[in-house]
Amino acid sequence: MELQIHALVSALRTVTTFDEAAERTLRAMMGLAETALAATPYARRGRFLRGMVHLRPGDGYRGLVVVDADGATQAPAAGPRTPHLPSATAWRWASQQGRAVAIDVLLGTVTVAAGGVAMLPEGSRGEAFESGESQGRLLGRDATHLFVVPLRAPGGRVDGMVSIEADCRAAMGKDFIWPECGPGLELIADVAAPHLITLPLRQRAAPQPDALLPVIGASTASLVDMLRVFARQDETVLLSGPTGAGKSRLARWCHEQSSRRGQPFEALDLAAVPDDLQMAELFGWKKGAFTGAVKDTYGAIARAERGTLFIDEIDKLSLKAQAGMLRVLEERLYRPLGEGAGERSADVRFIVGTNANLHAASGNGQFREDLYYRINVLPVRVPALKDRQDEILRWAEHMLERRHRSSCPEGTSRIAQEAERVLVAHPWPGNLRQLDNIVRRAYALYLMEQPAPPKDCFLEARHLAEALAYEGGAGVRPLLELLQLAATSFVSEAERRRARHETLDLDHADALRGFVLGVATQKLGSKEEAFRLLGREGVVQNRNHQKTLKKELERVEALCRELGQPGASPFAGLSATEER
Repeated sequence: MELQIHALVSALRTVTTFDEAAERTLRAMMGLAETALAATPYARRGRFLRGMVHLRPGDGYRGLVVVDADGATQAPAAGPRTPHLPSATAWRWASQQGRAVAIDVLLGTVTVAAGGVAMLPEGSRGEAFESGESQGRLLGRDATHLFVVPLRAPGGRVDGMVSIEADCRAAMGKDFIWPECGPGLELIADVAAPHLITLPLRQRAAPQPDALLPVIGASTASLVDMLRVFARQDETVLLSGPTGAGKSRLARWCHEQSSRRGQPFEALDLAAVPDDLQMAELFGWKKGAFTGAVKDTYGAIARAERGTLFIDEIDKLSLKAQAGMLRVLEERLYRPLGEGAGERSADVRFIVGTNANLHAASGNGQFREDLYYRINVLPVRVPALKDRQDEILRWAEHMLERRHRSSCPEGTSRIAQEAERVLVAHPWPGNLRQLDNIVRRAYALYLMEQPAPPKDCFLEARHLAEALAYEGGAGVRPLLELLQLAATSFVSEAERRRARHETLDLDHADALRGFVLGVATQKLGSKEEAFRLLGREGVVQNRNHQKTLKKELERVEALCRELGQPGASPFAGLSATEER
Protein backbone atom coordinates (compact mmCIF):
# COMPACT_ATOMS: atom_id res chain seq x y z
CA MET A 1 0.00 0.00 0.00
CA GLU A 2 2.80 2.39 0.89
CA LEU A 3 4.47 1.75 -2.48
CA GLN A 4 1.20 2.41 -4.32
CA ILE A 5 0.70 5.73 -2.54
CA HIS A 6 4.30 6.74 -3.26
CA ALA A 7 3.91 5.85 -6.95
CA LEU A 8 0.67 7.83 -7.19
CA VAL A 9 2.17 10.90 -5.50
CA SER A 10 5.12 10.79 -7.91
CA ALA A 11 2.77 10.51 -10.88
CA LEU A 12 0.52 13.34 -9.70
CA ARG A 13 3.53 15.66 -9.47
CA THR A 14 3.97 15.43 -13.23
CA VAL A 15 0.39 15.73 -14.47
CA THR A 16 -0.95 19.06 -15.70
CA THR A 17 -4.69 18.43 -16.17
CA PHE A 18 -7.64 17.09 -14.21
CA ASP A 19 -8.13 14.36 -16.81
CA GLU A 20 -4.60 12.97 -16.35
CA ALA A 21 -4.87 13.12 -12.55
CA ALA A 22 -8.26 11.38 -12.63
CA GLU A 23 -6.97 8.58 -14.85
CA ARG A 24 -3.91 7.97 -12.63
CA THR A 25 -6.09 8.00 -9.51
CA LEU A 26 -8.62 5.54 -10.92
CA ARG A 27 -5.94 3.11 -12.08
CA ALA A 28 -4.37 3.16 -8.61
CA MET A 29 -7.71 2.59 -6.89
CA MET A 30 -8.82 -0.18 -9.25
CA GLY A 31 -5.42 -1.85 -8.95
CA LEU A 32 -5.77 -1.90 -5.17
CA ALA A 33 -9.31 -3.27 -5.43
CA GLU A 34 -8.24 -5.99 -7.88
CA THR A 35 -5.50 -7.11 -5.49
CA ALA A 36 -8.00 -7.28 -2.63
CA LEU A 37 -10.49 -9.24 -4.74
CA ALA A 38 -7.87 -11.82 -5.72
CA ALA A 39 -7.31 -12.66 -2.04
CA THR A 40 -11.00 -13.38 -1.28
CA PRO A 41 -13.40 -16.26 -2.02
CA TYR A 42 -15.02 -13.97 -4.62
CA ALA A 43 -11.93 -13.96 -6.84
CA ARG A 44 -13.54 -16.18 -9.50
CA ARG A 45 -17.09 -14.95 -9.01
CA GLY A 46 -16.62 -11.20 -8.98
CA ARG A 47 -15.22 -8.57 -11.33
CA PHE A 48 -14.72 -4.84 -11.45
CA LEU A 49 -16.54 -2.93 -14.17
CA ARG A 50 -15.37 0.67 -14.09
CA GLY A 51 -14.19 3.58 -11.97
CA MET A 52 -15.39 7.17 -12.29
CA VAL A 53 -14.20 10.55 -11.04
CA HIS A 54 -16.94 13.15 -10.79
CA LEU A 55 -15.81 16.73 -10.17
CA ARG A 56 -18.86 18.78 -9.19
CA PRO A 57 -17.92 21.75 -6.99
CA GLY A 58 -20.66 24.16 -6.01
CA ASP A 59 -23.79 23.68 -8.08
CA GLY A 60 -22.55 22.03 -11.27
CA TYR A 61 -20.39 19.36 -12.88
CA ARG A 62 -16.97 20.54 -14.01
CA GLY A 63 -15.26 17.30 -14.97
CA LEU A 64 -15.97 13.60 -15.55
CA VAL A 65 -13.54 10.78 -16.37
CA VAL A 66 -14.40 7.07 -16.62
CA VAL A 67 -11.90 4.20 -16.76
CA ASP A 68 -13.36 0.83 -17.75
CA ALA A 69 -12.00 -2.45 -16.46
CA ASP A 70 -10.54 -3.11 -19.92
CA GLY A 71 -8.37 -0.01 -19.51
CA ALA A 72 -10.33 2.25 -21.85
CA THR A 73 -10.65 5.85 -20.69
CA GLN A 74 -13.80 7.83 -21.42
CA ALA A 75 -14.24 11.59 -21.21
CA PRO A 76 -17.12 13.86 -22.27
CA ALA A 77 -15.66 14.61 -25.70
CA ALA A 78 -14.09 11.22 -26.29
CA GLY A 79 -16.64 9.96 -28.78
CA PRO A 80 -19.99 8.27 -29.17
CA ARG A 81 -19.67 5.92 -26.19
CA THR A 82 -21.96 6.92 -23.35
CA PRO A 83 -20.28 6.93 -19.92
CA HIS A 84 -22.35 5.31 -17.19
CA LEU A 85 -23.39 7.88 -14.63
CA PRO A 86 -24.22 7.38 -10.95
CA SER A 87 -27.56 7.20 -9.22
CA ALA A 88 -28.80 10.04 -7.05
CA THR A 89 -28.26 7.76 -4.05
CA ALA A 90 -24.48 7.62 -4.51
CA TRP A 91 -24.04 11.39 -4.51
CA ARG A 92 -26.57 12.02 -1.77
CA TRP A 93 -24.94 9.66 0.70
CA ALA A 94 -21.35 10.62 -0.12
CA SER A 95 -22.01 14.37 0.02
CA GLN A 96 -24.16 14.27 3.15
CA GLN A 97 -21.95 11.87 5.11
CA GLY A 98 -18.62 13.24 3.91
CA ARG A 99 -17.33 9.67 4.20
CA ALA A 100 -16.96 6.68 1.92
CA VAL A 101 -20.10 4.58 1.45
CA ALA A 102 -20.69 1.06 0.13
CA ILE A 103 -23.96 0.34 -1.69
CA ASP A 104 -25.43 -3.12 -2.18
CA VAL A 105 -27.55 -2.47 -5.26
CA LEU A 106 -29.45 -5.76 -5.10
CA LEU A 107 -30.65 -5.23 -1.51
CA GLY A 108 -30.78 -1.45 -1.44
CA THR A 109 -28.52 -1.06 1.60
CA VAL A 110 -26.00 1.67 2.25
CA THR A 111 -23.07 1.17 4.62
CA VAL A 112 -21.17 4.23 5.79
CA ALA A 113 -17.44 3.90 6.46
CA ALA A 114 -16.22 4.01 10.06
CA GLY A 115 -19.00 1.79 11.32
CA GLY A 116 -22.14 3.72 10.47
CA VAL A 117 -24.75 1.48 8.84
CA ALA A 118 -28.06 2.60 7.33
CA MET A 119 -30.40 -0.27 6.46
CA LEU A 120 -33.54 0.83 4.66
CA PRO A 121 -36.88 -0.73 5.62
CA GLU A 122 -37.89 -3.88 3.82
CA GLY A 123 -39.67 -3.09 0.57
CA SER A 124 -38.24 0.45 0.38
CA ARG A 125 -35.77 -0.05 -2.44
CA GLY A 126 -37.30 2.68 -4.53
CA GLU A 127 -36.80 5.08 -1.65
CA ALA A 128 -33.22 3.89 -1.23
CA PHE A 129 -32.34 4.67 -4.82
CA GLU A 130 -34.67 7.67 -5.09
CA SER A 131 -36.44 5.72 -7.84
CA GLY A 132 -36.62 2.15 -9.07
CA GLU A 133 -35.22 3.45 -12.36
CA SER A 134 -31.85 4.32 -10.80
CA GLN A 135 -31.53 0.89 -9.27
CA GLY A 136 -32.61 -0.70 -12.54
CA ARG A 137 -30.00 1.22 -14.53
CA LEU A 138 -27.22 0.08 -12.22
CA LEU A 139 -28.31 -3.54 -12.43
CA GLY A 140 -28.76 -3.15 -16.18
CA ARG A 141 -25.04 -2.49 -16.51
CA ASP A 142 -24.26 -5.41 -14.13
CA ALA A 143 -23.29 -3.19 -11.19
CA THR A 144 -24.30 -5.05 -8.02
CA HIS A 145 -21.90 -3.23 -5.66
CA LEU A 146 -20.67 0.37 -5.52
CA PHE A 147 -17.99 1.96 -3.40
CA VAL A 148 -18.16 5.75 -3.37
CA VAL A 149 -15.50 8.06 -1.89
CA PRO A 150 -16.06 11.82 -1.57
CA LEU A 151 -13.43 14.24 -2.88
CA ARG A 152 -12.82 16.45 0.12
CA ALA A 153 -11.42 19.94 -0.29
CA PRO A 154 -9.49 21.64 2.53
CA GLY A 155 -11.96 22.38 5.30
CA GLY A 156 -14.05 19.30 4.56
CA ARG A 157 -16.15 20.63 1.67
CA VAL A 158 -17.15 17.83 -0.74
CA ASP A 159 -16.35 18.87 -4.32
CA GLY A 160 -16.97 15.56 -6.05
CA MET A 161 -16.64 11.81 -5.67
CA VAL A 162 -14.89 8.71 -6.97
CA SER A 163 -17.01 5.61 -7.55
CA ILE A 164 -15.96 2.01 -8.20
CA GLU A 165 -18.52 -0.41 -9.67
CA ALA A 166 -18.31 -4.19 -9.31
CA ASP A 167 -20.36 -7.22 -10.32
CA CYS A 168 -20.58 -10.01 -7.75
CA ARG A 169 -24.03 -11.48 -7.17
CA ALA A 170 -22.51 -14.08 -4.85
CA ALA A 171 -21.79 -11.26 -2.37
CA MET A 172 -25.38 -10.04 -2.17
CA GLY A 173 -26.10 -9.02 1.41
CA LYS A 174 -22.43 -9.36 2.39
CA ASP A 175 -19.60 -6.88 2.79
CA PHE A 176 -17.89 -7.97 -0.45
CA ILE A 177 -14.25 -6.74 -0.35
CA TRP A 178 -14.83 -3.20 0.91
CA PRO A 179 -13.73 -3.78 4.54
CA GLU A 180 -10.33 -4.98 3.27
CA CYS A 181 -9.62 -2.30 0.67
CA GLY A 182 -12.03 0.53 1.60
CA PRO A 183 -9.62 2.44 3.89
CA GLY A 184 -6.92 2.25 1.21
CA LEU A 185 -9.31 3.51 -1.49
CA GLU A 186 -10.32 6.41 0.73
CA LEU A 187 -6.66 7.26 1.41
CA ILE A 188 -5.86 7.31 -2.32
CA ALA A 189 -8.80 9.64 -2.97
CA ASP A 190 -7.69 11.96 -0.17
CA VAL A 191 -4.14 12.10 -1.58
CA ALA A 192 -5.41 12.85 -5.09
CA ALA A 193 -8.20 15.27 -4.13
CA PRO A 194 -6.10 18.50 -4.08
CA HIS A 195 -4.90 17.75 -7.62
CA LEU A 196 -8.31 16.73 -8.93
CA ILE A 197 -10.00 19.81 -7.49
CA THR A 198 -7.46 22.42 -8.64
CA LEU A 199 -6.01 21.22 -11.96
CA PRO A 200 -7.53 22.62 -15.18
CA LEU A 201 -9.45 20.46 -17.63
CA ARG A 202 -7.64 19.11 -20.68
CA GLN A 203 -8.01 21.42 -23.65
CA ARG A 204 -10.15 19.87 -26.37
CA ALA A 205 -11.37 20.99 -29.75
CA ALA A 206 -14.41 23.22 -29.38
CA PRO A 207 -17.70 21.46 -30.17
CA GLN A 208 -19.24 22.29 -33.53
CA PRO A 209 -21.98 24.95 -33.33
CA ASP A 210 -25.44 24.17 -34.68
CA ALA A 211 -28.80 25.88 -35.12
CA LEU A 212 -29.67 25.67 -31.42
CA LEU A 213 -26.18 26.52 -30.16
CA PRO A 214 -24.81 28.83 -32.86
CA VAL A 215 -22.11 30.20 -30.55
CA ILE A 216 -19.79 28.05 -28.42
CA GLY A 217 -16.80 29.85 -26.96
CA ALA A 218 -13.85 28.56 -24.99
CA SER A 219 -15.65 29.49 -21.78
CA THR A 220 -18.55 27.12 -22.49
CA ALA A 221 -16.88 24.39 -24.57
CA SER A 222 -16.39 22.03 -21.61
CA LEU A 223 -19.95 22.71 -20.44
CA VAL A 224 -21.32 21.71 -23.85
CA ASP A 225 -19.17 18.56 -23.88
CA MET A 226 -20.58 17.62 -20.47
CA LEU A 227 -24.14 18.33 -21.55
CA ARG A 228 -23.69 16.15 -24.63
CA VAL A 229 -22.94 13.22 -22.30
CA PHE A 230 -25.82 14.06 -19.97
CA ALA A 231 -28.22 14.43 -22.89
CA ARG A 232 -27.76 10.75 -23.72
CA GLN A 233 -28.89 9.75 -20.22
CA ASP A 234 -32.48 9.66 -19.05
CA GLU A 235 -31.70 11.06 -15.60
CA THR A 236 -32.86 14.55 -14.67
CA VAL A 237 -30.57 17.43 -15.67
CA LEU A 238 -30.50 20.51 -13.43
CA LEU A 239 -29.54 23.73 -15.24
CA SER A 240 -28.72 26.54 -12.85
CA GLY A 241 -27.60 30.04 -13.69
CA PRO A 242 -28.79 33.63 -13.91
CA THR A 243 -31.98 34.62 -15.70
CA GLY A 244 -31.50 35.13 -19.41
CA ALA A 245 -28.29 33.07 -19.64
CA GLY A 246 -29.80 30.61 -22.13
CA LYS A 247 -31.09 27.72 -20.00
CA SER A 248 -34.16 27.04 -22.15
CA ARG A 249 -32.01 27.01 -25.30
CA LEU A 250 -29.67 24.47 -23.68
CA ALA A 251 -32.64 22.37 -22.54
CA ARG A 252 -33.96 22.17 -26.09
CA TRP A 253 -30.45 21.37 -27.35
CA CYS A 254 -30.20 18.49 -24.84
CA HIS A 255 -33.51 17.16 -26.11
CA GLU A 256 -32.25 17.20 -29.70
CA GLN A 257 -29.07 15.36 -28.65
CA SER A 258 -31.01 12.66 -26.80
CA SER A 259 -32.70 9.45 -27.89
CA ARG A 260 -36.02 11.31 -27.48
CA ARG A 261 -35.38 13.76 -30.31
CA GLY A 262 -38.28 13.82 -32.72
CA GLN A 263 -40.69 13.48 -29.79
CA PRO A 264 -42.40 16.43 -28.05
CA PHE A 265 -40.41 19.09 -26.24
CA GLU A 266 -42.53 20.98 -23.73
CA ALA A 267 -41.46 23.98 -21.63
CA LEU A 268 -43.20 25.18 -18.47
CA ASP A 269 -42.09 28.42 -16.79
CA LEU A 270 -43.29 28.26 -13.19
CA ALA A 271 -42.66 31.99 -12.72
CA ALA A 272 -45.72 32.53 -14.93
CA VAL A 273 -47.95 30.05 -13.07
CA PRO A 274 -49.71 31.01 -9.80
CA ASP A 275 -49.17 28.57 -6.92
CA ASP A 276 -52.77 27.34 -6.95
CA LEU A 277 -52.55 26.41 -10.65
CA GLN A 278 -49.19 24.62 -10.63
CA MET A 279 -50.63 21.15 -10.01
CA ALA A 280 -53.13 21.67 -12.83
CA GLU A 281 -50.47 22.92 -15.26
CA LEU A 282 -48.23 19.95 -14.50
CA PHE A 283 -50.73 17.10 -14.25
CA GLY A 284 -53.75 18.37 -16.19
CA TRP A 285 -57.36 18.22 -15.06
CA LYS A 286 -60.72 16.62 -15.67
CA LYS A 287 -63.84 18.53 -16.57
CA GLY A 288 -65.41 19.98 -13.42
CA ALA A 289 -62.27 19.57 -11.29
CA PHE A 290 -62.46 23.26 -10.34
CA THR A 291 -64.27 26.43 -11.34
CA GLY A 292 -63.50 27.12 -14.98
CA ALA A 293 -62.52 23.52 -15.82
CA VAL A 294 -64.99 23.20 -18.70
CA LYS A 295 -63.24 20.30 -20.44
CA ASP A 296 -60.59 17.63 -19.90
CA THR A 297 -57.16 19.20 -20.39
CA TYR A 298 -53.73 17.63 -20.67
CA GLY A 299 -50.99 18.93 -18.39
CA ALA A 300 -47.38 19.57 -19.35
CA ILE A 301 -46.35 16.02 -18.42
CA ALA A 302 -48.93 14.46 -20.74
CA ARG A 303 -48.07 16.87 -23.56
CA ALA A 304 -44.41 15.86 -23.26
CA GLU A 305 -45.15 12.11 -23.33
CA ARG A 306 -42.19 10.12 -24.79
CA GLY A 307 -40.29 13.40 -25.04
CA THR A 308 -38.75 16.00 -22.74
CA LEU A 309 -40.30 18.42 -20.26
CA PHE A 310 -38.27 21.49 -19.30
CA ILE A 311 -39.50 23.03 -16.04
CA ASP A 312 -37.94 26.45 -15.55
CA GLU A 313 -37.83 28.32 -12.23
CA ILE A 314 -38.27 25.03 -10.33
CA ASP A 315 -37.64 26.97 -7.12
CA LYS A 316 -41.08 28.57 -7.58
CA LEU A 317 -42.79 25.18 -7.16
CA SER A 318 -45.12 25.18 -4.15
CA LEU A 319 -44.52 22.64 -1.38
CA LYS A 320 -47.76 20.86 -2.33
CA ALA A 321 -46.72 20.60 -5.97
CA GLN A 322 -43.24 19.50 -4.89
CA ALA A 323 -44.74 16.41 -3.28
CA GLY A 324 -46.51 15.51 -6.52
CA MET A 325 -43.38 16.18 -8.56
CA LEU A 326 -41.28 13.96 -6.30
CA ARG A 327 -43.71 11.08 -6.83
CA VAL A 328 -43.52 11.48 -10.60
CA LEU A 329 -39.72 11.38 -10.50
CA GLU A 330 -39.57 8.37 -8.18
CA GLU A 331 -42.47 6.24 -9.40
CA ARG A 332 -43.28 7.76 -12.81
CA LEU A 333 -46.94 7.98 -11.78
CA TYR A 334 -49.33 10.93 -11.46
CA ARG A 335 -53.04 11.69 -11.32
CA PRO A 336 -54.74 14.60 -13.12
CA LEU A 337 -56.83 16.88 -10.91
CA GLY A 338 -60.37 15.58 -10.55
CA GLU A 339 -59.58 12.04 -11.69
CA GLY A 340 -61.10 9.96 -8.92
CA ALA A 341 -59.36 6.63 -9.43
CA GLY A 342 -56.48 5.26 -11.38
CA GLU A 343 -53.11 6.76 -12.18
CA ARG A 344 -51.23 7.55 -15.35
CA SER A 345 -47.65 6.71 -16.15
CA ALA A 346 -45.15 9.37 -17.20
CA ASP A 347 -42.70 8.41 -19.93
CA VAL A 348 -40.91 11.76 -19.82
CA ARG A 349 -37.34 12.96 -19.47
CA PHE A 350 -37.12 15.97 -17.13
CA ILE A 351 -34.80 18.95 -17.39
CA VAL A 352 -35.23 21.63 -14.74
CA GLY A 353 -33.88 25.15 -14.50
CA THR A 354 -33.36 27.63 -11.68
CA ASN A 355 -31.56 30.85 -10.86
CA ALA A 356 -31.84 30.19 -7.11
CA ASN A 357 -29.61 28.38 -4.63
CA LEU A 358 -31.64 25.20 -4.20
CA HIS A 359 -29.24 23.77 -1.64
CA ALA A 360 -29.82 26.76 0.62
CA ALA A 361 -33.57 26.63 -0.06
CA SER A 362 -33.66 22.96 0.96
CA GLY A 363 -31.80 23.82 4.15
CA ASN A 364 -34.31 26.46 5.26
CA GLY A 365 -37.41 24.45 4.37
CA GLN A 366 -38.44 26.35 1.24
CA PHE A 367 -37.60 23.40 -1.02
CA ARG A 368 -37.96 19.72 -0.14
CA GLU A 369 -34.58 18.17 0.55
CA ASP A 370 -35.56 14.82 -0.98
CA LEU A 371 -36.70 16.55 -4.17
CA TYR A 372 -33.49 18.59 -4.29
CA TYR A 373 -31.32 15.48 -4.23
CA ARG A 374 -33.61 13.78 -6.75
CA ILE A 375 -33.15 16.53 -9.35
CA ASN A 376 -29.51 17.23 -8.48
CA VAL A 377 -28.17 14.09 -10.19
CA LEU A 378 -26.68 15.82 -13.25
CA PRO A 379 -26.24 19.51 -12.34
CA VAL A 380 -24.76 22.01 -14.79
CA ARG A 381 -24.03 25.65 -14.00
CA VAL A 382 -24.61 28.02 -16.94
CA PRO A 383 -22.24 31.00 -16.59
CA ALA A 384 -23.42 34.59 -16.87
CA LEU A 385 -22.75 36.39 -20.15
CA LYS A 386 -20.19 38.68 -18.49
CA ASP A 387 -18.11 35.55 -17.83
CA ARG A 388 -18.29 34.54 -21.52
CA GLN A 389 -16.65 37.58 -23.08
CA ASP A 390 -15.31 35.59 -26.02
CA GLU A 391 -18.94 34.92 -27.02
CA ILE A 392 -20.53 38.37 -26.70
CA LEU A 393 -19.70 39.75 -30.16
CA ARG A 394 -20.52 36.43 -31.85
CA TRP A 395 -23.90 36.25 -30.12
CA ALA A 396 -24.61 39.85 -31.15
CA GLU A 397 -23.75 39.01 -34.77
CA HIS A 398 -26.03 35.97 -34.69
CA MET A 399 -28.91 38.00 -33.21
CA LEU A 400 -28.47 40.77 -35.78
CA GLU A 401 -28.39 38.29 -38.66
CA ARG A 402 -31.58 36.61 -37.43
CA ARG A 403 -33.31 39.98 -36.99
CA HIS A 404 -32.23 41.39 -40.37
CA ARG A 405 -33.12 38.25 -42.32
CA SER A 406 -36.64 38.31 -40.89
CA SER A 407 -37.06 41.61 -42.78
CA CYS A 408 -34.74 40.93 -45.71
CA PRO A 409 -34.14 37.19 -46.32
CA GLU A 410 -31.56 37.85 -49.04
CA GLY A 411 -29.67 40.49 -47.08
CA THR A 412 -26.41 40.38 -45.15
CA SER A 413 -25.50 41.88 -41.80
CA ARG A 414 -22.27 42.79 -40.03
CA ILE A 415 -21.15 44.45 -36.80
CA ALA A 416 -18.05 46.63 -36.76
CA GLN A 417 -15.11 45.03 -34.98
CA GLU A 418 -14.71 48.19 -32.90
CA ALA A 419 -18.13 47.47 -31.39
CA GLU A 420 -16.62 44.60 -29.42
CA ARG A 421 -15.09 47.07 -26.95
CA VAL A 422 -18.52 48.58 -26.33
CA LEU A 423 -20.14 45.18 -25.82
CA VAL A 424 -17.45 43.64 -23.62
CA ALA A 425 -17.35 46.70 -21.36
CA HIS A 426 -21.03 46.27 -20.42
CA PRO A 427 -21.85 44.04 -17.38
CA TRP A 428 -24.96 42.46 -19.02
CA PRO A 429 -27.04 41.80 -15.90
CA GLY A 430 -29.83 40.55 -18.18
CA ASN A 431 -27.45 38.20 -20.04
CA LEU A 432 -28.44 36.91 -23.50
CA ARG A 433 -31.96 38.28 -23.26
CA GLN A 434 -30.65 41.77 -22.57
CA LEU A 435 -28.09 41.50 -25.38
CA ASP A 436 -30.87 40.50 -27.78
CA ASN A 437 -32.88 43.55 -26.72
CA ILE A 438 -29.88 45.86 -27.24
CA VAL A 439 -29.20 44.42 -30.71
CA ARG A 440 -32.86 44.92 -31.67
CA ARG A 441 -32.73 48.51 -30.41
CA ALA A 442 -29.46 49.24 -32.23
CA TYR A 443 -30.97 47.76 -35.40
CA ALA A 444 -34.00 50.05 -35.05
CA LEU A 445 -31.70 53.06 -34.60
CA TYR A 446 -29.75 52.02 -37.70
CA LEU A 447 -32.94 51.72 -39.77
CA MET A 448 -34.01 55.22 -38.72
CA GLU A 449 -30.95 56.57 -40.56
CA GLN A 450 -31.75 54.77 -43.80
CA PRO A 451 -33.88 56.40 -46.52
CA ALA A 452 -35.24 52.97 -47.50
CA PRO A 453 -35.10 49.46 -46.00
CA PRO A 454 -31.53 48.31 -46.77
CA LYS A 455 -30.54 44.94 -48.19
CA ASP A 456 -27.22 44.93 -46.35
CA CYS A 457 -26.89 46.05 -42.73
CA PHE A 458 -23.76 47.32 -40.98
CA LEU A 459 -24.00 48.24 -37.30
CA GLU A 460 -21.32 50.57 -36.02
CA ALA A 461 -20.09 50.92 -32.45
CA ARG A 462 -22.10 54.15 -32.09
CA HIS A 463 -25.38 52.33 -32.79
CA LEU A 464 -24.74 49.89 -29.96
CA ALA A 465 -23.47 52.62 -27.64
CA GLU A 466 -26.63 54.64 -28.27
CA ALA A 467 -28.80 51.58 -27.71
CA LEU A 468 -27.03 50.90 -24.42
CA ALA A 469 -27.48 54.53 -23.38
CA TYR A 470 -31.22 53.90 -23.10
CA GLU A 471 -30.60 51.32 -20.36
CA GLY A 472 -31.65 53.01 -17.15
CA GLY A 473 -31.17 56.47 -18.65
CA ALA A 474 -34.80 57.52 -18.67
CA GLY A 475 -34.87 58.18 -14.95
CA VAL A 476 -32.26 60.94 -15.24
CA ARG A 477 -34.76 63.42 -16.68
CA PRO A 478 -38.29 64.01 -15.28
CA LEU A 479 -40.98 61.84 -16.82
CA LEU A 480 -43.16 64.81 -17.77
CA GLU A 481 -40.23 66.40 -19.61
CA LEU A 482 -39.62 63.23 -21.60
CA LEU A 483 -43.32 62.85 -22.41
CA GLN A 484 -43.33 66.45 -23.60
CA LEU A 485 -40.33 65.66 -25.81
CA ALA A 486 -42.08 62.58 -27.25
CA ALA A 487 -45.22 64.61 -27.94
CA THR A 488 -43.17 67.33 -29.63
CA SER A 489 -41.51 64.73 -31.86
CA PHE A 490 -44.92 63.27 -32.77
CA VAL A 491 -46.29 66.71 -33.69
CA SER A 492 -43.16 67.57 -35.69
CA GLU A 493 -43.59 64.39 -37.74
CA ALA A 494 -47.25 65.29 -38.32
CA GLU A 495 -46.19 68.74 -39.56
CA ARG A 496 -43.67 67.24 -41.98
CA ARG A 497 -46.38 64.97 -43.34
CA ARG A 498 -48.83 67.84 -43.76
CA ALA A 499 -46.26 69.57 -45.95
CA ARG A 500 -46.44 66.47 -48.18
CA HIS A 501 -50.25 66.47 -48.01
CA GLU A 502 -50.23 63.45 -45.71
CA THR A 503 -51.46 62.90 -42.16
CA LEU A 504 -50.23 61.14 -39.04
CA ASP A 505 -53.36 59.96 -37.24
CA LEU A 506 -53.64 60.74 -33.53
CA ASP A 507 -54.61 57.12 -32.87
CA HIS A 508 -50.95 56.16 -33.38
CA ALA A 509 -50.15 57.99 -30.13
CA ASP A 510 -51.79 55.02 -28.39
CA ALA A 511 -48.58 53.11 -29.20
CA LEU A 512 -47.12 54.67 -26.04
CA ARG A 513 -48.85 51.97 -23.98
CA GLY A 514 -47.09 49.33 -26.05
CA PHE A 515 -43.73 51.05 -25.59
CA VAL A 516 -44.26 51.20 -21.82
CA LEU A 517 -45.27 47.54 -21.57
CA GLY A 518 -42.49 46.46 -23.92
CA VAL A 519 -39.77 48.29 -22.00
CA ALA A 520 -41.10 47.00 -18.65
CA THR A 521 -41.11 43.43 -19.95
CA GLN A 522 -37.56 43.76 -21.25
CA LYS A 523 -36.24 45.29 -18.02
CA LEU A 524 -37.96 42.80 -15.70
CA GLY A 525 -37.54 39.77 -17.95
CA SER A 526 -41.15 38.75 -17.28
CA LYS A 527 -44.44 39.73 -18.90
CA GLU A 528 -46.32 38.96 -15.69
CA GLU A 529 -44.07 41.15 -13.55
CA ALA A 530 -44.36 43.98 -16.09
CA PHE A 531 -48.16 44.02 -15.74
CA ARG A 532 -47.92 43.80 -11.95
CA LEU A 533 -45.46 46.70 -11.88
CA LEU A 534 -47.91 48.81 -13.87
CA GLY A 535 -50.91 48.06 -11.66
CA ARG A 536 -52.53 45.32 -13.75
CA GLU A 537 -52.42 42.38 -11.33
CA GLY A 538 -55.99 41.51 -12.30
CA VAL A 539 -55.00 41.03 -15.94
CA VAL A 540 -52.37 38.50 -14.86
CA GLN A 541 -54.76 36.65 -12.56
CA ASN A 542 -57.30 36.38 -15.38
CA ARG A 543 -54.51 35.08 -17.67
CA ASN A 544 -55.22 37.87 -20.18
CA HIS A 545 -51.77 39.46 -20.05
CA GLN A 546 -50.43 37.63 -23.12
CA LYS A 547 -53.35 38.77 -25.27
CA THR A 548 -53.18 42.32 -23.92
CA LEU A 549 -49.45 42.63 -24.52
CA LYS A 550 -49.81 41.32 -28.05
CA LYS A 551 -52.52 43.89 -28.79
CA GLU A 552 -50.45 46.79 -27.45
CA LEU A 553 -47.30 45.72 -29.29
CA GLU A 554 -49.29 45.50 -32.52
CA ARG A 555 -49.92 49.23 -32.11
CA VAL A 556 -46.17 49.81 -31.90
CA GLU A 557 -45.67 47.79 -35.08
CA ALA A 558 -48.45 49.75 -36.80
CA LEU A 559 -46.69 53.02 -35.92
CA CYS A 560 -43.41 51.66 -37.32
CA ARG A 561 -45.14 50.78 -40.59
CA GLU A 562 -46.78 54.21 -40.73
CA LEU A 563 -43.34 55.81 -40.33
CA GLY A 564 -42.00 53.73 -43.22
CA GLN A 565 -39.90 51.48 -40.96
CA PRO A 566 -41.57 48.06 -41.00
CA GLY A 567 -39.81 45.61 -38.72
CA ALA A 568 -38.16 48.39 -36.67
CA SER A 569 -40.09 47.69 -33.47
CA PRO A 570 -37.62 47.10 -30.60
CA PHE A 571 -40.09 44.59 -29.17
CA ALA A 572 -40.43 42.25 -32.16
CA GLY A 573 -40.48 38.64 -31.01
CA LEU A 574 -40.78 39.68 -27.36
CA SER A 575 -42.79 36.56 -26.57
CA ALA A 576 -39.99 34.28 -27.83
CA THR A 577 -38.32 32.26 -25.08
CA GLU A 578 -35.26 30.89 -26.82
CA GLU A 579 -32.85 33.23 -25.03
CA ARG A 580 -34.31 32.52 -21.59
